[in-house]
Amino acid sequence: MPASEKAPAACLIGWPAAHSRSPIIHHHWLHRFGIAGGYNIEAVPPEGFAEFVQNLSHHGFVGANVTIPHKERALLLTEPDERARSVGAANTLWYEGETLRSTNTDIEGFINNLDASAPGWDVADEAVVLGAGGSSRAVVFGLLERGLKRVHLVNRTAGRAQALADQFGARVSPRGWEALGELLPRAQLLVNTTSLGMKGQPALEIDLGLLPAQATVADLVYVPLDTPLLTAARGRGLRTADGLGMLLHQAVRGFELWFGRKPEVTPELRQLVEVDLAASR
Repeated sequence: MPASEKAPAACLIGWPAAHSRSPIIHHHWLHRFGIAGGYNIEAVPPEGFAEFVQNLSHHGFVGANVTIPHKERALLLTEPDERARSVGAANTLWYEGETLRSTNTDIEGFINNLDASAPGWDVADEAVVLGAGGSSRAVVFGLLERGLKRVHLVNRTAGRAQALADQFGARVSPRGWEALGELLPRAQLLVNTTSLGMKGQPALEIDLGLLPAQATVADLVYVPLDTPLLTAARGRGLRTADGLGMLLHQAVRGFELWFGRKPEVTPELRQLVEVDLAASR
């Protein structure tokens, strides 16, 4: 990677990408550490993605986040680690020497947010994960890595759930939506990875009364911040983990790789992003 006299900068590559809160997060940390660096949004269409990534340093960047629709292609253009390969998507790029490496920090973002929001959640033996998309892959990988004995993957399209089960092995059980009545009473963790409950999307219709009293409920949606699922869970006295927490925690490793300091997710940072989310309603 050619040397540069400019302050180090990273970016978010997406199409579109203007809605991202990542600049708020990284600029807060840069200011906190007194680092003369930057974090930009780069709206790059699919036809321009390969050129942009292959010449990332020449565009002025020491690394990048990657979002929709580029996460899968990023694997082919970088040297992915085991996590990125297992999930089938990369969201964080950085240089080791002249080699552009990639990983998937959605895994640790999800797990670290659970640890912060519901300490001890991992005494669970069984989890129910709703949805079988890209986010679900990261969640399932993290849960298996943490040692859960059984992950029930519930999806309306049986084929997608079966494909994930085939990839991750015998501890993942693909089930249809109709199985929830049977699964929820013994699930200590329920995770929504679908868009249901997101602003502009249909609500997630599910009977949380079936969950055990000690269960934890996680929702990857963060617009709105208090989804109907989380509101209902808190109404039952269940512990919860929201999508904003995952967003904040997944950003930690990228910042450390690019700027050499490991940041913390603090109430002050969360409040900054919450204010921005409220202003955009």
